[in-house]
Formats: sequence, C-alpha cells, structure tokens
Amino acid sequence: MPGVGESAAVRECRRIGLIGSALLAFGGLAAGALPDRGATPMPGLDQLREFEAPGIMAVYAGVVVMVFAWWRLGRTFDTDAPPGRSALLTTLATWAAPLVVAPPLFSRDVYSYLAQGAMTGSGIDVYRFGPAVLGGPLAVEVPGAWQHAPAPYGPVFLFTSASITQVTSVRVVAGILAMRLLALLAVGVIVMLLPRLARACGTDPDRALWLAVLNPLVLQHLVSGAHNDALMLALLVAGLALAVSGRPGWGAVLVTLGALVKAPAVLGLPAIAALWSQLLIGRSRVVRAAMATGAVAAATTVIVNALTGTGFGWVAALSGSASAHSWSVTSVLGRLTELLMQSYNLGTSELAVPLWRMAGMIAVGVVAVLLWVYRVRFGALYALGLALTALAVLGPSIRPWYLLWGLVPIAAAAPEGLIRRWAPIVCAVFALVVPPSGFWPTPTRALLAAVGVAIACAAWAWMGWVRGEAVLAWPPGFGPRLGRGEREPGYST
Repeated sequence: MPGVGESAAVRECRRIGLIGSALLAFGGLAAGALPDRGATPMPGLDQLREFEAPGIMAVYAGVVVMVFAWWRLGRTFDTDAPPGRSALLTTLATWAAPLVVAPPLFSRDVYSYLAQGAMTGSGIDVYRFGPAVLGGPLAVEVPGAWQHAPAPYGPVFLFTSASITQVTSVRVVAGILAMRLLALLAVGVIVMLLPRLARACGTDPDRALWLAVLNPLVLQHLVSGAHNDALMLALLVAGLALAVSGRPGWGAVLVTLGALVKAPAVLGLPAIAALWSQLLIGRSRVVRAAMATGAVAAATTVIVNALTGTGFGWVAALSGSASAHSWSVTSVLGRLTELLMQSYNLGTSELAVPLWRMAGMIAVGVVAVLLWVYRVRFGALYALGLALTALAVLGPSIRPWYLLWGLVPIAAAAPEGLIRRWAPIVCAVFALVVPPSGFWPTPTRALLAAVGVAIACAAWAWMGWVRGEAVLAWPPGFGPRLGRGEREPGYST
C-alpha cells in the first residue's frame, strides 16, 4: 500500500527497482553463487543451472534496472514531492524482498563464514588453518583460493558465525539464510541510526539514507551476499551515534566491537576521540580524549578475547586477506612493476607487489594523519568517511562492497560538492564489476554480461524516448547544509 503523500514518481521508481531485484533473484537461480550440486542437492532447482547464459544476462540487466531506479529515486528529492522516510523504507523493503530468498550473488564469502564458524565451534584454530582442515559439506563450498587461508576476521564475528553454525549445523541453505538474517538486522540498525548522524552533521537524513542504504551495492552485497561488512558497519554507526549523543565511552566500545568483526572499523576510534574531546574542557582535552578512547578500546579487546578464547591470531592473519590476483590500485601497480623488472632481468621482482601494497598502506596512514590534523575543518565523521575510502582504494585488496565503508559516514556528513555528486556514479560502475557467481569471468560470460547490460540500457532509453524524458540526468544534488547550530561537534565555527 503506497505511503501517505507518496508521489507517482516515487511509486514508479519502487516498481522499476522491484523489476530489477526480481531479475537479479531469478537470474541468480541459474548463475549465482550456488552451492555445490553434489554436496547440497536442491531438487527442482539444480536443473536451472543449465540455463546459466540467460541467467547471467538477467542478472546484469537487473543490476542496470536497479541502478536506474535508484538514480531516478534520487532525482525526486529535487522535485516538489520528495520521498519521505516511510516511502524510502517501503522502497528498501520492496527492493530487498526478492533477494532475501534468492541464492547468494556476486561472492562466495558467505560459505567461508559458515566454514570458519563451524571450525571455531569445533575448536579448530581458524587463524592457523583454512577450511580444508574442516572438510565436509561446508568446506567444499569455499573457493580453492581460500581453502588453506586463515580467517582475517575478529573474534566477535567468529563467535557470531560459530553461534549460527551451532544452530544450522552443516545445512548450507539454512546457514546462508541465517547469515542473511544477520546482515538484514545490521542494515536495519544502520537505517535507524544513520539519520541521527546526518542531523548531527547538518545534512538531510533522507538523502543520506538514499545514498548509503538504498544503494544497489547494499542490496547486492550486504543483503544478497550477506557480507559481514554489514555487521561491522552497524556497530560502527551505532558507536558514532552514541558519541554524537554525548556518550563517547560507550561509542568507543561499539566501534571496537566493529573492529573485532573486521579491522577497518578501527579507523572509527580517532573519530570517537575527536567527538569525545568536544565534551571536555582544557588545553589537553584532545590528548585526554585520545587516551580515554585508547583505554576503552584496549579494555574491550582484552575482555572480548578472554570471553571468546580466540586469541590475537587474527591480527597476523590480516596480511593474508588479499588475493594474489587482486585488482586494487597497489596490486595492479605491483604486478606491472614486476613485469617491467622481469623484462629487464632485474632480481627480486617478486618483491614488487608487496612493496607497492606496503606503499599503499603507508599512503593510507598519511591520509589518516592529515585528516586528523584537519579534523576541525572536515568534521570527525566526514574525515572518517574519507579515511575509510582511502583504505578501500589504496589497500591491498578491493571489492565493490568495500566502498560502503566510507560511503556510510560520507552520506551522513559530506557537504554538497564533488564527493556527493560523484559518489552515485562510482557506485553505479562498481555495481557491474563482479560476476554473479563470484568467480573470475570467462570471455563468454563477460560477453553475456555485456548483452544483459545493453538490453537493459536499450529498454530504458526507449522508455525515456516514448515519454520525451532525459535518459539519465546527472546525479541528484543534496541541497545546502543546515544551520551552524546543527552541525556535528568538531566543525569550525
């Protein structure tokens, strides 16, 4: 039932996006990250795997349709009838519904989560051994590249995944649905708390939700892919929300828990310290806030490790979380440098990739330090968003869902300008770069993907031509910031 005061344009965007997500779901039945046929037989559905070609085309057509619907919904903010909160939440639920019951798409990470959870529950050290040691129907679903890789996740996530596999056992489909439910709950937390951050930063809460939560990357990778980044982001957002509400100590606890899910959330601790310093008096308030944040984070880490018994092996395991074939900026530069050195018969060419990756992390550290120095100019949350984006881009590995690390705080805090106007374009491009199976595409599959994209673009252009409308306008604007009195603590006045 349409929400009160919804415009026809908003309802149309909802319907178009539903078509896109339905295409994703149906295409995923044939071309998604499906369980191994022998290990997890699915009578009645296994036969659909024979239609992989139309499945790939359907998935990519669905992605394009969903991107166009999201883009068009964003344009309605600049009309006389912008979407309200209830309309946005109804749209989110409508777009997500087909993906909740569909197979995983664009990644097989959820199978690794289940295998690592079962290993933790069985007492196997996941920081020393890969899923191959576990064996059985869960381990067989993990891609070969990660069969012997230790887990790069923290004890909070391993405890959570172990709790899930205690209930679902070796039932793969049940485990996927449980992981997806966890991701949905995490997205719900972000939906509830992101508007609070946006109001504290003086930005439009509804536009923030549109950019950060109704984003196709969220639907593709947090809802469909059930990535643990959803849990990390939920804890990060919850911690920041407590901090801007005057409870930075508890905020530091939650941000630390987020970092104990996945390490990038640790960059939220300087933001907590910056917000905490605004509540203190005296010339040394920044130092005292930083020390207090560090003490809370250290105590939380020690307590969690003592309770879960996993130890600190996850810190060392982080170094092995990047694939040898990663397409991150630093990895590509490293491989090019390696080829160049080999062409000149230069020794130690195998060090090129590690050195470039190290340089990337040093660059991230420099960016983080500069953002801390200029935190008053940027504001704590915007600076955090930029730092997380730098980590996603310059780190040793990049995936489309990594962009959400920085996008969530950016959506809440970034002023009108270049970042906000280009963020939707970057998200639209990254929505198309990962195959639905989660495996590296063959030339044939890449061609099928291009056909699906072309069909959707042609259909959209035809619809625009019939209506006499622009095929695709520039990304929506975000309006002026609110008054100074409503800005986030930490902004200069």
